[in-house]
This record gives sequence, structure tokens and C-alpha cells, in this order.
Amino acid sequence: MPFHYYQRLSAPEQAIYRRSDELHVVKLPNYLALRPIVPELGAALEQGDRRLVQVLAARLVDGITAGFDLPGTTVEVLEIRPKDRRAELHGLYTVSADGRARISVWMRTAEHGRVVAFRTFLRTLLHEVCHHLDVALLDLAPSFHTAGFYRRESSLFHQLVPEAARAYARAPYLRRSPAS
Repeated sequence: MPFHYYQRLSAPEQAIYRRSDELHVVKLPNYLALRPIVPELGAALEQGDRRLVQVLAARLVDGITAGFDLPGTTVEVLEIRPKDRRAELHGLYTVSADGRARISVWMRTAEHGRVVAFRTFLRTLLHEVCHHLDVALLDLAPSFHTAGFYRRESSLFHQLVPEAARAYARAPYLRRSPAS
């Protein structure tokens, strides 16, 4: 079932949306080589070291894009999340007029300036990477938030954090679709 905004999309955008919704997994060709970066990134985040978090986040994103032989992205880790009356911005994926991609993620909450939980940070980073993969690898531009998009994001996370995948597989109350 499409999300509420589906009806407002043009016919070509609806076709992209439907294709996006059908794709549930992105298999990282080099996930084993990338896994050691994850705990390093977690430790740097826990220390609140923005520069090191940015270096490690960029290394992880560069590794993902290199595994698919895609153009890289600029990764920017910023301090306190921007906020409006309704929500905080966790991450942002943009492509400039000359085609260069940028991923921006924030490492501190807007309300109290605390470092965000590592899983939240990593999922946000992978969410923005998923937008890049949609655009640069899967020919799904514009990149829509579909159920398939969120499954692809989750597939990236579970490949990079194997204990999360094992816990998910053992949870009897979760139903797994055959494609995930």
C-alpha cells in the first residue's frame, strides 16, 4: 500500500515509486571489509569527537560506494540538529547542480545537545546512503520514502551490524517477508 503522498505524484514519479517499493535488499559486495569501521564509528561518536566521526562516516560511505563502483559523496557530520516546531532534522541527502552528492548528518540532539544514540546515528547515515544508491545505482531518481526504501536501508544496517541481524532473526514476534 503506497504512502499518503503517492496520489500527488506525477505518472512517471508513481512508476519510480512502485519500482522503489518492489526492491527490498541492497547487497553490499564488500560488507565484511566495512564491518570493522562500525565499532570505531560508535566509539568516536560516544566520545563526541565530531572530526573523527566525520572521518569514519566518510570512510564507511566511501567503502559502500566503492563496492558498487559509484561516484563518491561528500560526507559532512554536523553538531546540533536543526529543529522547527514539529521535528528535528537527522540527515540530509542533496545533489548539486553539477551532480555532486552530499550527505549531511547531525550528531547531537536539538533539545539538549546530547550525542545521539549510535544505532540512530548509523541508521540515519545509512538512510542517506540509501538515497544515494537509489539515485546513482538503482536509477530511482527522485528517491522516495517507500516501504521498499526502508527495507533497503534496513538491509544495509543488518549487513554491517551482524548482531542486529541475528537478533532480528531470533525475534519470534517479527514477521519477515521472503524478500527481506
